[in-house]
Amino acid sequence: MARYTGPVCKLCRREGDKLFLKGARCVSPKCPFEKDRGYPPGAHGRLAQFRRRRTSDYSRQLREKQKVRRIYGVLERQFRRYYRVAERRSGLTGANLLIVLESRLDNVVYRLGFADSRPQARQLVQHGHFVVNGYRTNIPSYLVRPQDTIVVREGSRKRTYFRERAELLDAASVPHWLNLDPGSMAARVLQLPTREDISADLKEQLVVEYYSR
Repeated sequence: MARYTGPVCKLCRREGDKLFLKGARCVSPKCPFEKDRGYPPGAHGRLAQFRRRRTSDYSRQLREKQKVRRIYGVLERQFRRYYRVAERRSGLTGANLLIVLESRLDNVVYRLGFADSRPQARQLVQHGHFVVNGYRTNIPSYLVRPQDTIVVREGSRKRTYFRERAELLDAASVPHWLNLDPGSMAARVLQLPTREDISADLKEQLVVEYYSR
């Protein structure tokens, strides 16, 4: 299955929550989710919000799995592979899964403030604008480790996008597990994130239950 290229606001409405897939637009009045369109997409979506239907356990598990998968922009096969990696690690499988997803290079680029959304960060990485540990890297799924360095490529800093972006970078807004030097547009991974560093709105236990059926 190819990556989803349709209207991403429809995904937010399907999950009944804002997934912040369009950057600044998601926090503006133009967001379709805010414009009285929080109901599910489709011909009968508006009627669905008035129906009183009992939600099954499977439905809640599936929706949470889809929600997490769409937030991080991961396809099903890759998401399942991350789940198996999380299972093999010590600790809670659900928390491990979120930590693995949070350690993806495209997510780290987003957390550092080089992009307004994860899809935008993924595109920047794919275009080869970043150097990881001295090597140009264009793999968004690359999993960072403690002491990894992430730097905007020398040639990319001359581009208009990064010149304007340098003025918006703020080291104070970066998660504590990352260190950013706005002047040199370089960052270091101090440690892997913990569950407390990741959104509390995600119910990872439902994802574990889904794959444990």
